[in-house]
Formats: sequence, structure tokens, C-alpha cells
Amino acid sequence: MTHDVFNQAPPLTGHDVSADPALIAGVRRENADWALGELHRLGVLAGTERAQEWGRLANDHPPVLRTHDRYGHRIDEVEFHPAWHELMAVAVENGLHASPWASARPGAHVARAAKFYVWSQVEAGHGCPISMTYASVAALRHSPALAAVWEPLLTSRHYDFGLRPAAEKRGVLAGMAMTEKQGGSDVRSNTTRAEPCGDGTYALTGHKWFNSAPMCDVFLVLAQTGEGLSCFLLPRVLPDGTRNAMRLMRLKDKLGNRSNASAEVEYERAIAWLVGEEGRGLRTILEMVNMTRLDCVIGSAAGMRYGVTRAVHHARHRTAFGKPLAEHPLMRNVLADLVLESEAATTLMMRVAGATDRALRGDRFESALRRVALAVAKYWVCRRAPGHAAEALECLGGNGYVEESQMPRLFRESPLNGIWEGSGNIAALDVLRAMTREPETLEAFLIEVGRAAGGDRRLDEAVDRLRESLSDLDDAELRARRIAEDMALVLSASLLLRFAPQEVADAFCASRLAGEGGHAYGTLPPGTDLEAIISRGAITS
Repeated sequence: MTHDVFNQAPPLTGHDVSADPALIAGVRRENADWALGELHRLGVLAGTERAQEWGRLANDHPPVLRTHDRYGHRIDEVEFHPAWHELMAVAVENGLHASPWASARPGAHVARAAKFYVWSQVEAGHGCPISMTYASVAALRHSPALAAVWEPLLTSRHYDFGLRPAAEKRGVLAGMAMTEKQGGSDVRSNTTRAEPCGDGTYALTGHKWFNSAPMCDVFLVLAQTGEGLSCFLLPRVLPDGTRNAMRLMRLKDKLGNRSNASAEVEYERAIAWLVGEEGRGLRTILEMVNMTRLDCVIGSAAGMRYGVTRAVHHARHRTAFGKPLAEHPLMRNVLADLVLESEAATTLMMRVAGATDRALRGDRFESALRRVALAVAKYWVCRRAPGHAAEALECLGGNGYVEESQMPRLFRESPLNGIWEGSGNIAALDVLRAMTREPETLEAFLIEVGRAAGGDRRLDEAVDRLRESLSDLDDAELRARRIAEDMALVLSASLLLRFAPQEVADAFCASRLAGEGGHAYGTLPPGTDLEAIISRGAITS
């Protein structure tokens, strides 16, 4: 023995991941307090060493593509580590994939968002097929006959992995295939074509450059017809049991999201069914995209919470220069700033989830607010995640830079939600599109922000500046990112003023609106109640 091991933070296990004050307050506020028991049970599981080990194993043993069997038959199957299936089974059994669509209960989409936020902190990659299955129902409802067949299977709480006809399965998962090599976000340039077969089906020929979660049972796919870009439902296995002609060419070698498979695919007259109107495919699939964009916000907020809880935990247990890191003034400033960013993201995420729930139930104001606030949140929260992950990692020093800490996995994952479902420019331009094409969205946004009017002079002044910048949109495209940023900050500040403790709201307004903080984390102004803020990022159970 050459030394004793001491002054290392203990493992962060055996806690309730849902014990997050901003999350619980949002669940109660957005009419989902009936789900707190379910959320607690999932949070306790998420905090176990067993669940965390599933996350590690799923990433250390990424999926493998098997294009052919031993005899040379084409099979196009993706093989996963058992830990992936454990993660998926928990997600499906807890309704993270599509349960709100089978519920008439107010707050169902909020409850699902909260559970997605909690379970995503165990492992983010498996959230991709869960998210797309959730979102697919919104698009499928454009074709009631197809929805009648598929929706009961999509909303089932049975995880039934394997390529078999849907009629033989207890539950199915859905994916999405939009982008092609030449187009990316410009899906109108897609070349995949769909030809009617004369029996109500279409034959698709072409390719997709990114097909997320290719092991799913069914996909929503964009293809060109004589009427223009259209949306189709394409199953992996046809009703007669034969494999559809969807060829998996290779899996992407990605920066992060290693546990999840993403593939390049080709279609050789693959059979599919039209969803919605021919030539209106973009509008149809945007129903799905709007739901997955919400999950991008949730996923980024979840990553921030994961990072900050580990940073606070490490700093409270690690001693340097004679006292715990968390007692050093500058580290306290960094930790408080990270908690502040995390709480703002969680609060904004929960408000958008609440707007989504009420919009889907017919509330016109909430629908207008959701339209613009979702685009704002998608831009801002996802944009802030990588820098937040990097700072949280740095709080652990060299310990945070090694794979065993799982912080590198968080860092690699952090840019994904900013790219998925439209990168930063797409999201910022969507903010402009919402306000110019649907003026009621800006009106709803200003009403929402105005509910905190008079609560803080710095917010009132920021809102005045925003109104002035929006009064002339001649060069708005050039300023789109700044506009989206300003809208995100005033909306977040207004929500924190209404719903968060005073010390949180005050610090946010000072540092984010009044310029009293710097550009880096850890530059909150003197007088900030650092300990009160840090305590909200600590695991207490």
C-alpha cells in the first residue's frame, strides 16, 4: 500500500432525481400534481446505482448494425446491449413515449414532460425513439384511419422489441426520416419519390441521410409525389410478415448520443401509406416536429440539472486549500450561476409544457403562446446547454475530464438538441416566422411577459427595449438570434419573478438583463445570495 484514498467525493447515488424544487413547483403549477407519486417513484429509480450503470453500459457498448444473416439474406437489424432495453422498458412502462395521448386528464403532457426530464438524466440517448414515438401520434391524427390502427400500439405501455408485423406486437415505437444528403433542414429539396401502387399504398424510392432510431417499428417519411412533398407512414415489417425495402446502409459515428442508433437508409420501392393530404407533407410532419422540439428543450434542461447537481455534490465533498470547494467564494459564484441557468431552463421548459397541454385541449391563447415560446425556448435553452456542461465538468477538475465521471458523456451530448429538429438559425428564424405570419403569437407572448410587469424595474426596461427592437423588422433576419435571445431572457425573467424565490429572480434579472454579471459563469454581482441559490441545485434526499 502506497497511499490511502481520501478527499474524493462519494458516488451520487441513492437519491430522488425528481427532488428538484423548480421541477416540482412547475408540476404543481401546470395542473399535474396528481402525477407527483409516479414522478417520485421514477426519480428514486433514476437515482439508483443500478439505473446509472444501465446508462454507462448502453454508452460503452453502442449499437451494432447487422445488414445480413449468416446465409447472406438481408436483415437490416440493429443490435443493442441489454442495458439499452432496460432503459427503454422503464421509459415505456412509465408512459414517457405516448401516454398523454391516451389520457383526457388535464396536465397529462406536463406529467410526461416531468418524467422525461427525470429519466433523461439517467441516459439521454434512448430518449430519441421515446420522443419520436410521443410526437408521431400528433402527425398520425391527420389520417384517422391510420391512427385507429397504430395509435393503440404506439400508446401501449409494453416495450416489445423486435421486427415483427405490428399485429403480432403488444406495443410499437415510431421514428422519423426527413433529411437527405443534399438538403439537411431544406427538406423541400428532397428527391425521394413516392409512386402510387393502385391499392392505396405508395412505393418509395430514394434515401435519407439521417434516420434516427432505425430499429423502430414504423416511420414517418417525407417523399415527393406529383402534388409535392408528402408525408408517409412506412413500417419496417409489412402486414404479411415480409421485411419492407428499407435498407440500413450504415450507422452514424456521432460525437455523442452513442447509445442510440442513427442510420443512413435507402428505399427500394418501400411500401408506405399517405398521412394527411398529398402535397402537404411538411405541414403534417411539423405536427411531429413541434412535439420533438419540446423534448429538445426538456432534454437540454435535464442535462443542465444533471451537470449542476454533480458540480454542487463534488464541491461540497472535495476539500482544497483547507476547506470544501463549495466554501470558496469564487467557486460559490460559479455554482450559483450554474444553478441559476438550470432553474431558468427548467421553469421555462415547464411553462412551455403547460402551454402545450392546454393548447392541445383547445385553449387559443395557450396555442398562440406555445407557437412562439417553443421556438424561443428551443433556440435559447438548447444553445446554453454546451457551455453549461463545460463549466459543470470543470467544477470537478481533472476528475470531470475522465470518462468514469460521466461528465464527458454529458458534454458530448450537450450540442445535440441544438441541432436536432432545426439548428440555431432555423429556430431563431422560426421565432420571426411565428410573429410575422401569426401576429397573435407576439400578442400572447407580451401578455405572458406582462404578468410580471412592475415586479422588477430591470425586467420592465428589458421589455421596453424588446418592444422597440420588434417595432421595425426590416433587418429582422440579420438580428434573428438577438431577438430570440432577448425574448428568451425576458420570458424566463418574468417566470422566475412570478414563481421562483426572490433571490433567484433577483440574481437572474441583475446578471442576465441589467448587465451586472459578466459573460462567463461565475460572474454574478456582489450581494447575490449565493448560498440560497446553490441549495436549490443540491441533492437533498
